[in-house]
Amino acid sequence: MGSLRPVPALLAMVCGVFACAPSTGATLPSPITSPAHSPSDVGAPGIGDPGFPLDGNGGYDVAHYHLKLGYDPATDHLTGVATVQAEATQRLSRFNFDLAGLKVDRIAVNGAAARFARDGDELTVIPGEPLRRGDSFTATVSYSGRPAPIKDSGNLGTYGFIPTPDGAFVVCEPNGAKTWFPANDHPADKARFDFEVTVPAGLTVLANGEMTGTPRTSGGKTTYSWREQHPMATYLATITLGRFELRQGRTRAGVANLAAADPKFRSSLDGVYTLSAEITDHWSTVFGPYPFGSTGGVIDDFPTGYALENQTKPMYGGFAPETGVIAHELAHQWFGNSLSIRRWKDLWLNEGFATYAEWLWGEHKGKASAESVFKTYYGRPATDPMWSYPPGNAQSKDLFNQSIYIRGAMTLHALRRRVGDETFFRLLKEWTSAHEYGNVTTDQFVALAEKLSARRLGPLFDAWLFQPRRPAEW
Repeated sequence: MGSLRPVPALLAMVCGVFACAPSTGATLPSPITSPAHSPSDVGAPGIGDPGFPLDGNGGYDVAHYHLKLGYDPATDHLTGVATVQAEATQRLSRFNFDLAGLKVDRIAVNGAAARFARDGDELTVIPGEPLRRGDSFTATVSYSGRPAPIKDSGNLGTYGFIPTPDGAFVVCEPNGAKTWFPANDHPADKARFDFEVTVPAGLTVLANGEMTGTPRTSGGKTTYSWREQHPMATYLATITLGRFELRQGRTRAGVANLAAADPKFRSSLDGVYTLSAEITDHWSTVFGPYPFGSTGGVIDDFPTGYALENQTKPMYGGFAPETGVIAHELAHQWFGNSLSIRRWKDLWLNEGFATYAEWLWGEHKGKASAESVFKTYYGRPATDPMWSYPPGNAQSKDLFNQSIYIRGAMTLHALRRRVGDETFFRLLKEWTSAHEYGNVTTDQFVALAEKLSARRLGPLFDAWLFQPRRPAEW
């Protein structure tokens, strides 16, 4: 999943102040008719992604989230204070966060009380004084309630903040961050994160990045602090918690490595730890230096049927992952996490690359070559549904269609055949280096491929990514 990704047999095989408005039910005057506001100083309710028109928000760019949270699994009650540091990209008399459910108690902007109102998953904030373009500002949101995960009837399944018998399993792709904190919930706005999470003593909290001190226990509760110092898309944020057995150390190349498993999966702990280390180090030779401070993986006892590449801590929901799945999720640390898509239509840049990494891992280990896997899929009849879904334009109602994965990976192999191994693998490293910690588009990848190969590659990419049919030549 960029991914909230199913792991079917097919893929596994190849792979503080009181507000002045009510927290819910309030409506705001139209920005067009209100004399106090004009459309030019109202932050848009969406970031501008046509497939997800209300995801993310316009008018500001987040630099940092500090999430101070408390959660009690016995009551499924979450309390939170989110401190969001951002910069206004336009004059703002009001702006939005994405937040689903959860009661908002108060909001402050730069320490002063702010009014607010709710409309569906849009939390509108009205600062006491308009923000000027270029202003840095801090918004503090105090909230509480029972998080409600998103249950999609299509191929997304259940995602967001998901209660479990002993804690919570938190996997948010594509837009589930809003189920547990107020966010600019779209991968186009990446930010750094600090987490301070308090839970009943005896439970463990696993969040992105690295722990910033020893857990503190008092009054029957333990507080964990984690920090992800590198920019991260909101859908990759996690505070998965519960009872876990841990193994920690470093890879041979020196990257910090943490594996965790619910006691039900303790027999898989060493395998996840060892494979995560080996694969991380190998991908560092293929894709370029590992972009983050730690690697690893977490197995929780919640049967999602998919894995998600949460930054630094891939999550495996209710199953012991096979090698190909681990290779896939760790490849995402480069493709999807360090290099994040600007719009969801380009999801193949995440999933096609990670799926091709599975093929490369098999090739590296002397199993099926990427060429043989490619030929097997190309042998599917022209009537196969995969060929009618162009992977270069992912559809919001069928975001994780197998074409995004398989045709996406086939696109890369067709490119490799066209430009040769030397240019292809140099391209992968230059791609990850040029856009490290940033956002990317398909057009940028095509341009770089043409530049490094000194070839016109538009027809190849058009056939593989944008035509609703099987390419005639490869």
